[in-house]
Formats: sequence, C-alpha cells, structure tokens
Amino acid sequence: MKKITLLSLLSFVILSCASQKKIGTIEVSKYINTITADELKKHLYVVASDEMEGRETGSKGQKKAGEYLINHYKVNHIPFPKGAKNYYQNIPAAFLNAKRNENLLDSENIWAFIEGSEKPNEIVVISAHYDHIGIINNEIYNGADDDGSGTVALLEIAQAFAQAKKDGNGPKRSILILHVTGEEHGLHGSRFYSENPLFPLANTVADVNIDMIGRRDEAHADSNNYVYVIGSDYLSSDLYNICEDVNKKYIHLNLDYKYNDRKDPNRFYYRSDHYNFAKNGIPSVFFFNGTHDDYHQATDEVDKIEFDALAKRTQLAFATAWEIADRENRLVVDKDGK
Repeated sequence: MKKITLLSLLSFVILSCASQKKIGTIEVSKYINTITADELKKHLYVVASDEMEGRETGSKGQKKAGEYLINHYKVNHIPFPKGAKNYYQNIPAAFLNAKRNENLLDSENIWAFIEGSEKPNEIVVISAHYDHIGIINNEIYNGADDDGSGTVALLEIAQAFAQAKKDGNGPKRSILILHVTGEEHGLHGSRFYSENPLFPLANTVADVNIDMIGRRDEAHADSNNYVYVIGSDYLSSDLYNICEDVNKKYIHLNLDYKYNDRKDPNRFYYRSDHYNFAKNGIPSVFFFNGTHDDYHQATDEVDKIEFDALAKRTQLAFATAWEIADRENRLVVDKDGK
C-alpha cells in the first residue's frame, strides 16, 4: 500500500505541475489578447490628432496629450508610482536646453505603475516617447508612427498588466510605464530619468522601449509581419533568448536584426530612449518598424498606420515584459554592451 500511495502521490504532483504550467500559458495568452487593433486605433486618433498640435516638447499640445494618457490610467485604476506625488516627473527647461539651447519649455515625463507581487522593488521599465516635432511652416506634424504608435502601445500594455493583477495574476516584479519627453531633441526625457531615477538603477532589471511600430519600411514592402529588434543581446543573453522565445510561442513575427549590427551606419541603437538605460548597464531592447517616406514629415498620419501590425508588435513588447517581470531570476548581465 505504501508503494502504491507514493506512486499515486507522485503522479498527482506531476499532473498538478503540468496543469499549472498549462494554466500559466493560457493566462499569458489571455492578457496578450486584450491588446487589440481597435483600442490602439481609438487611442491613436486622439494622441496623433491635430488637436495635439504635433506634441512639441513642452508645448500646450504635448501637455494636452499627456492629460489624455493620465486620464486613461485613472479610468483604469492604474496609479502613479510609489514615491511620486503624481503622474508627472517634471523636467525644467534649463535641463532640456543645457546641451544646445532650443528654447524648449518646461516639460514632463509621465509615469504609471503596476506593483509586483513578489519582488516589488525590482523594476521593469517599458518606455516610449510621446513628444514629436510640433508645427513647422503652419503644418502640423502629428507623428502618428513617430511615436504615437509607441505611446498608445504603452496604454494597452499597462491595461493588460493591470487586468492581470486584478485577476490575481499580476507580475512578480513591478512595471514602470514611462512616457518620456524630449526624445526628438536628444533623448532628454529618458536621460533626465536615468540621472534622476525614481527607483534605483541598480534595481532596474530591464527596459523595453517602443519607438515607431505602426508602419512598414521599403525592405518589407510585401509583408508587415516583422519588427526590428535592436540591442537585446548587447548586455544580456537572457534578454535575447526571451525575445526569441516569447515571439515563437505567442506572436510569430519575423524578428529582423539588420539594425542590431554594431556597424549599422544609421546608429539606431543610440537614437532612442533605451540607450539611456543601456549605457547604465541595464539590459534593453528596442522594437522598431524602420523608417519610411513619412518619417519626420507632416504626412505621418493615423490613416497610414497598419493597426494589425501595431497590435502584434505591442503584444510582443507586452509578452517580453511579462516574461522578464515574472521569471524567477532577474536577467543576467553577461555582456559588456560593446
């Protein structure tokens, strides 16, 4: 009887573990699927509308866009981070103009927070810049792809994490949603955060950065089922493996590493906000669709966004952040970034 009982118990444990693993997979898919093209479209038609006047750093239009983001977080009961007084990280004009004086006004990073259940002091940052280049020669540059697409992606990602937490399936580590300002003028907002972090950089596990994920480039004229992945293997083999694994498991995009080449003449690795985390030794990945004829033109409008591609790339960013936040061990830093 003892032998039979032991075998029965062992079988029960094995089946239970298998069942839990299956349930976990279903849960991730459940929250991935809350990120939809329709909701992204609804947000982007506001964020990249003429009403926001091109979201120039520190402008009334950018501040209006920021109010829309904050209202979304309030409606979905997603708080600002612990230790902050509100949803803003204020950045003075003196900082924004210190490197080259462009007469920029005071501006703000905007943040929201999903506290981790087991390792709340370890932080996964998910970033995108919400500024663009404003009005030039009386034309509004709405920046629907650059980076309205990344901005609305963060809204959907935050909502997915918040729903998971509400269901009792929240991440082990904390998620800092970070909409940064001043990217178009020199990565100023992310630089300000890296120099004035709310949470110690030593406790920051990774940055998942999203900048232009709503279009396709000339190299992918036949299909939008791709995304450029930049920087994932520069500091951490774990981060590279996670991006590959979650994509194969859930999203099935073509991961294009063309611009990950250290010799890339475009130097995209150094041109978006993840860089201010990576230069401080924090594993970082940048998701990007490449440039197109409407890049930094008044023609970068919402009606040119491919929302099926935007949804899949947003889902990939969410799934990547989910795995980073929910794994047992924090990402290894086993490379020097060079």
